[in-house]
Amino acid sequence: MNISSRQRLAGLYVREGWRRLSRRLALARISLERMGWRGGGKLLVAPTDLRATDVHTAEEILNGQFPLAGRFLDPEGLSPFEVDLPSREFAVRLHSFAWLRHMRTLRDDRVQEVVRRLVDDWIQLHGRDLNALALQPDVTAQRCIAWLSHSPVILKDADHAFYRRFLKSLAIQLKYLRRIVDHVPAADVRLRIRIAVAMASLSMETAPKAIKSAARHLDRELDAQILPDGSHISRDPRVVLELLLDLLPLRQTYVNLGHDAPPKLIPCIDRMYPVLRFFRHKSGDLALFNGATTILANELVSVLRYDETAGAPFRELPDGQYHRLAAEDTVVVIDTGKPRSTVLSRTAHAGCLSFEMSSGRYRFIVNSGAPRFAGERFRQMARVTACHSTVTINDTSSARMCRSRFVGPVMLSGVSSVAVSRDGALAGFDRVVATHDGYAESYGVLHERDLAVRLAGGLVRGQDHFRLLEGRSFPDSLPAVARFHIHPSITLRRHSDTEILMMATEGEVWAFSCRDGQMDIEEDVFFADPSGMRTALQIVVSFDIVETSGIQWVIAREA
Repeated sequence: MNISSRQRLAGLYVREGWRRLSRRLALARISLERMGWRGGGKLLVAPTDLRATDVHTAEEILNGQFPLAGRFLDPEGLSPFEVDLPSREFAVRLHSFAWLRHMRTLRDDRVQEVVRRLVDDWIQLHGRDLNALALQPDVTAQRCIAWLSHSPVILKDADHAFYRRFLKSLAIQLKYLRRIVDHVPAADVRLRIRIAVAMASLSMETAPKAIKSAARHLDRELDAQILPDGSHISRDPRVVLELLLDLLPLRQTYVNLGHDAPPKLIPCIDRMYPVLRFFRHKSGDLALFNGATTILANELVSVLRYDETAGAPFRELPDGQYHRLAAEDTVVVIDTGKPRSTVLSRTAHAGCLSFEMSSGRYRFIVNSGAPRFAGERFRQMARVTACHSTVTINDTSSARMCRSRFVGPVMLSGVSSVAVSRDGALAGFDRVVATHDGYAESYGVLHERDLAVRLAGGLVRGQDHFRLLEGRSFPDSLPAVARFHIHPSITLRRHSDTEILMMATEGEVWAFSCRDGQMDIEEDVFFADPSGMRTALQIVVSFDIVETSGIQWVIAREA
């Protein structure tokens, strides 16, 4: 580890230590204050929830069983909040109360009673002991938003005592969020907390001063996190969708109640819509970069139907650092960026210069994506370079992740510079040439990727080239592998030593050909499937950088 990495790591330890201490102090203060807090006020309005609902999940919960986060729990008559839970991901879903949205699909007289009992169980069991997971900042913010949005279901026919307990618990959680928000490392979680507090200031009986304060803090966070091109500073396409699912109801609540919306709110929403269109394949799926995972098509549609900025997708996101090549039905999206800071690298993927390619409603080449419900080990596995459609050198990732549980999985080294040229001279093609230095420190080489899509459609050309840095020398051998991860819906068939056919389910066929290196079909894992992780295939091209400075490959639609 070099000196700069050591210094960066030391700074992270100090920052994380202060963050944890601040959260403990906030929890202690809330514990002391809650005994004498009697609550007050009332609920005025319930914001809309735009997220998708599932009547089958609601029916299971009504019958005392909980299908959440890809797992199933039958507490056998006990409260789910007092039994061992199947996984951490299950616990997050349960404690966030996002499942409340499913309950509104039922027209059963038992719904309110069951929901109210579960909310009361949480207040009694976890509202007092301040369980570590139950009061994680993101879980708490999601729970506050869910309780506010679905308060009509929770409070219908409720007695006065429950109404007071509910409001008191909600107020204490919101107070806790206001105290810890500045010490939360994840940017999108900080913004979600600001959204929850602003939403509560409108939904609950609140002084005008508190409404203005919440709006002011939200404005500052939006300004800090939503970049000029509409990207989020995490560079995760999924975060943009998740934030819009909360920001749109908040905007509507400001309008409905006649309050002035924060000045940055509406312009930020308008800038974020083109980002969703940028990452959206024609199949309706979002590209899988930097933590993005599968999204429900109806959630994306429910957001896009409010889009008043509709137009053709941008060719590039200069602040988000992505490029999009499109011709006819062919779409190629390329990651040409790096994390904006060490702190923001906590969830970033080492996938610089990776790309995804789709044709019509079929995704052919993808990244492996992030697992939706899997544990930490698989989430970290999905971040390495080998899980992206780009080149790895000597079986190492282009970024080194910190293994400290205290600091978290930030990137200690990796890509520090990316040079991009969009207007390469190649007649009849839309072209991007980009170079990153992720392997410069460890192996002394720069990786240059040249990608071009024929304007008439039906052809993608690529070249991966490696340049030795001045003053460095090659070892006797430096193996490299170019990986092209194939979507699970696509079938592969070897046509010759230099050509592999990629076949969609309804007849569309593209041929991948490469005359450089050794081309093979290997087993793969697709992390981002709606059903969970599943097996897939990948095309790999193995070569030695010492023997050849690069490879050329072509993807062409077959007649």
